[in-house]
Amino acid sequence: MQDGDLATIHQPLDYLGINIYSGMYVRAIDRSPGYEVLGFPPGYPTLHMPWLHFLPDSLYWAIRHVSETLAHPTLPLLISENGCAAQDQWINGEVIDSDRILYLRHHLRAAQRAIAEGYPLQGYFAWSWLDNFEWAWGYERRFGLVYVDYPTQQRIPKASAHWYGDCIRQQRVV
Repeated sequence: MQDGDLATIHQPLDYLGINIYSGMYVRAIDRSPGYEVLGFPPGYPTLHMPWLHFLPDSLYWAIRHVSETLAHPTLPLLISENGCAAQDQWINGEVIDSDRILYLRHHLRAAQRAIAEGYPLQGYFAWSWLDNFEWAWGYERRFGLVYVDYPTQQRIPKASAHWYGDCIRQQRVV
């Protein structure tokens, strides 16, 4: 750090981005720290990552928590990353990723709920547009709305890409 760096970076925020994929259940208890994390039962939906439990209400509660605990509760929020890995299969030239559509549909509904209740959510970005390299899993897990055939680099929009495009065009969750 150099003299003047803190003054330069100490500027008001235009937006606050939240990356959220999943959540957990907690409950209050009478001993320190005042809560406990509840485990997920066997068979609880995880999609294609061991940590990615299907818990769309976590998006709503994250927006609500951040908005209510900030010194400036009207600071515009963005969901800067939200998506899931699915076990995509390219069959006969298409990928029918209905599990990803289910995930996105429910998370977008949670975002709609937050907006309807007056929380300052201004944008949502699905992760990710293309299948890509995931640090812990390499090319094995696919988060993209567009399937990448890695050997040929061909890009094939998945069913979720078409569905998400319809949501954007219609400005609503379809």
